[in-house]
Amino acid sequence: MIYALGAGNVRHTTLFSDSTRVLLTAMKQHGVRRLICLTGVGAGETKGHGGFVYDRILYPLFTKGIYADKDKQESLIRESQSDWTIVRPAAFRKDRPPGPLQAVTDVGNIILRRISRLEVAQFLVDEVERNRYLRQSVFIGHD
Repeated sequence: MIYALGAGNVRHTTLFSDSTRVLLTAMKQHGVRRLICLTGVGAGETKGHGGFVYDRILYPLFTKGIYADKDKQESLIRESQSDWTIVRPAAFRKDRPPGPLQAVTDVGNIILRRISRLEVAQFLVDEVERNRYLRQSVFIGHD
């Protein structure tokens, strides 16, 4: 199961945590164990790791409320019995940024500023097939 739901232009929402509760219940009822959830830079340990423009302008003005709910969503997933992977892409850009895609589970001082939607889709499909980041959160993008 790949969860990649978005909320559009809202300041505050419970869409992510509410829908994740429903999804996890349904998965348990139907014996589905694998969950790959797409959140984003600003959730969990990636807060403050999106570069100056994202961290100082976009996050506080536009996405802070959304990411408060994504943090709740991620907690629900981590506490579940599912075989989960949380994928946190950097900020989207239209074209593929230069250089190799980075995928890190220990954020440390890493700043990832951009990623293409195609790269995210490819990463999700690859994770479905390989299960390389089982029960881990992974931050993906380019510096």
